Amino acid sequence: MRRENLSSVSEFLLLGLPIQPEQQGMFFALFLGMYLTTVLGNLLIILLIRLDPRLHTPMYFFLSYLALTDISFSSVTVPKMLINMQTRDQSIPYAGCISQTYCFILFADLDSFLITSMAYDRFMAICHPLHYASIMSQSVCVMLVAGSWVIACACALLHTLLLARLCFGADNNIPHFFCDLAALLKLSCSDTSLNQLVISTAGLIAIMLPFLCILVSYGYIGATILRVPSTKGICKALSTCGSHLSVVTLYYGAIIGLYFLPSSNSTNDSNMIASLMYTVITPMLNPFIYSLRNKDMKGAWRKLWSKKTYSSN
Repeated sequence: MRRENLSSVSEFLLLGLPIQPEQQGMFFALFLGMYLTTVLGNLLIILLIRLDPRLHTPMYFFLSYLALTDISFSSVTVPKMLINMQTRDQSIPYAGCISQTYCFILFADLDSFLITSMAYDRFMAICHPLHYASIMSQSVCVMLVAGSWVIACACALLHTLLLARLCFGADNNIPHFFCDLAALLKLSCSDTSLNQLVISTAGLIAIMLPFLCILVSYGYIGATILRVPSTKGICKALSTCGSHLSVVTLYYGAIIGLYFLPSSNSTNDSNMIASLMYTVITPMLNPFIYSLRNKDMKGAWRKLWSKKTYSSN
């Protein structure tokens, strides 16, 4: 189709979640509560790590950045969704839609790389404890976080530039609650074969390769524990790795189920539910997982609470 025959799109319409009009108020309150819980919970994680010197270790260094990323990840999609639910205005400008796609891919990939860095940290702590302090130095941790940012930004920029070159016709309805890349490609009147190739390639680099690294890391961790089996060693490993494994299961389970294991009877509704899982629910649950299953975080929380109680008296 010739470019001159295509209408220029100035905005898209986000059709949102399949919610009945009379249920809008209830779901608005629900998602608003979940978003506030995500922001406040992750800010509390960052505050505890910053205030407690016992948490100034590589593991919690990565966790603080993961908490910040989770706040940003939810903030890319949820506020716009809430505004649309409240105002019933489904429009989003073309530039805003492209920007939302960029930020969504950026923080999704950054989440993946940070979770992988945490798995590497646990691998070094359990499998090479004698060399842990020298290998996981502050400079190495900073390099891992900086490298995660650089690669995530590059992947997001590549997807966005390829998306910006596409033409769109008269149909500007996006059957989603945010500007999902796959949904935008379906609306395009241009050839999207290059975009699909980059999605497959970048998906392997940003999602599957980190996931395989995590599996290998925990394979070595399991082998190390079984080599010298002891109740104390197993309990210690579960204490340090249990929270991280829970986050890995929630995050990668939703993404792999949505993007890499497509079902023949998959619908837009099921895709949106899976998207809600890793954009809204997982960032909200992460603070609870690390607070309830990690004794160091619980100790830092009790210490902060006791200081607050003492100062108020």
